[in-house]
Amino acid sequence: MKELIAIQKALKAPKGQTNNFGNYKYRSCEDILEAVKPLCHEQNCVLTIYDEMVMLGDRFYVNAVATLQSESGKVIGESKAFARESEVKKGMDASQITGSASSYARKYALNGLFCIDDTKDADTMDNNTQPAPKQIKLASNIQRATLKDYTVKFKAIQDSVAIGYISEALKNQSMTEIEAAKIISHCKTKLGEAK
Repeated sequence: MKELIAIQKALKAPKGQTNNFGNYKYRSCEDILEAVKPLCHEQNCVLTIYDEMVMLGDRFYVNAVATLQSESGKVIGESKAFARESEVKKGMDASQITGSASSYARKYALNGLFCIDDTKDADTMDNNTQPAPKQIKLASNIQRATLKDYTVKFKAIQDSVAIGYISEALKNQSMTEIEAAKIISHCKTKLGEAK
């Protein structure tokens, strides 16, 4: 257990990737693995990840299992995560769709095992001054309705990536007016390119 604690404490996996559609930073499974491998070596541990396909209802899910073992082979920690295969993903064949679901599930299995979250590290903040509270305006009903309209438009051109992104944004009850405006602007640009 002490090995896992040491790895969780030392692990730094910055968000080194950019989503061009949503204009946000994220970390990939590969980013986490690159950061954790040297720490596993220091602690004389072995990290393994494997996938299994699971049928739930009428859909396939990838179940990724991340396991950390000591040098003696004792399991120190294990985490599982599921990701559903998309029925269709524009520009991808069946094997790429499965690979995408696998990467997603593996990333979240690693997040669970190593307690990776999306907060900033304490040493990146200035703790001497307190910022003035900002007035945050949540996305308006008009903006949310506009995003729902864009979902219909993207369905017409079969862009499942855009549909998925907008659907996730609409689920976010704390989406701000600024975030919604950026997504709407990007939708307009993307649809202009599609015509």
